[in-house]
Amino acid sequence: MDERITVRSPAAVIVFSVISCGIYALYWIYRFASELKDFTDRDDINPGLDLLLCILCFPYVVYWSYKYGMVLDEALEKTGQKPDGNAVLYLVLAVFGLFIISMAIMQATANRLQGKRVA
Repeated sequence: MDERITVRSPAAVIVFSVISCGIYALYWIYRFASELKDFTDRDDINPGLDLLLCILCFPYVVYWSYKYGMVLDEALEKTGQKPDGNAVLYLVLAVFGLFIISMAIMQATANRLQGKRVA
């Protein structure tokens, strides 16, 4: 099991998503979910299904934002870091069509997990 979180530039996540017309965002959703699943060792996370539901149903993107905000907080807590508590912020940004901003903030938070191990 690979417990590494890939460090990505939050700005690059935005830029690549825009220039690829959202294709990179879909790739990012899958990779982000996969890495968090491996990092937290949670069995209830299914990156493939999450991606499919994000593609097929916009309201699921809003839920996904909140769900992974909570998973990020759990991962931070398990590594001895203070949780950000930004899950509601991610949800609100997604509701207003600013999911790309949520992605950047989530990536910046996930970058803090690099080199840490879940206890």
